[in-house]
Amino acid sequence: MRETGSPGFLDVPVQRWRDGHWEETGDLVAEEVPVALTFNSIPHVVMLATPLDLVDLGYGFTFTEALVSEVAQIRAAELRENESGLEVALSIPQEQLATMLDRRRNLMGRTGCGVCGAETIEDAIRRPLPVPSGGTIRHAALLQALAALRGGQSLNARTGSFHAAAWVDWSGKILLVREDVGRHNALDKVIGALLRAGTDRSDGFLLVTSRASYEMVQKAATAGVRMLVAVSAPTALAIRLASETGLTLVGFARENQQVVYTHPERLK
Repeated sequence: MRETGSPGFLDVPVQRWRDGHWEETGDLVAEEVPVALTFNSIPHVVMLATPLDLVDLGYGFTFTEALVSEVAQIRAAELRENESGLEVALSIPQEQLATMLDRRRNLMGRTGCGVCGAETIEDAIRRPLPVPSGGTIRHAALLQALAALRGGQSLNARTGSFHAAAWVDWSGKILLVREDVGRHNALDKVIGALLRAGTDRSDGFLLVTSRASYEMVQKAATAGVRMLVAVSAPTALAIRLASETGLTLVGFARENQQVVYTHPERLK
């Protein structure tokens, strides 16, 4: 969903060395812009993100960072463009706003940042509630999703620099993909899209093109998702959190191999 006039990338002039000679040509590069998230007109965080699906990003970030406990508490979200840049203006109940202000988490969120800006260890290492039981997938269906994911990465196909997060049903069909230069942003975007659509998050799992660090597992578990599949490695802290919350964590997910780190009972 575009929301802004940007396609998410720019065509820039470059000098390219190829086949023994220089050539003047163009190169498609990912766009990365500051996006402010405000709550009840109060600034909270500035993220560097791809200027696409930003309302999804606002919903996902608000929920996965536990700034609200229920989706219905996000009363409104609007993308605003002004002279200083892009703003996602969100409205939440006053009680949630007071809790958020107590956390004093005003920060500059870099694209590679997960829990930067947290002021205490308790803020950073937040333990979500256990995910619901149930949900299974056959190995062939997981392979089907992995094979299909590349076709859903249109921005990365053009630039080679985007992460993707996908929502996949238990039959292995990819239903939704979001891309961003930041892996956390891509995950928040796809979770935000699920929240906005009222999708039953017991009906599938998340597939990401990045590594599965602690905060990626934290976001998935906070959203009540039962399985997170990553094409790269997890961290030890991510594995411990996945084990504690009942989430199935799969890493190094390729068509020729997958490593199941926690709760393998969901894979048949």
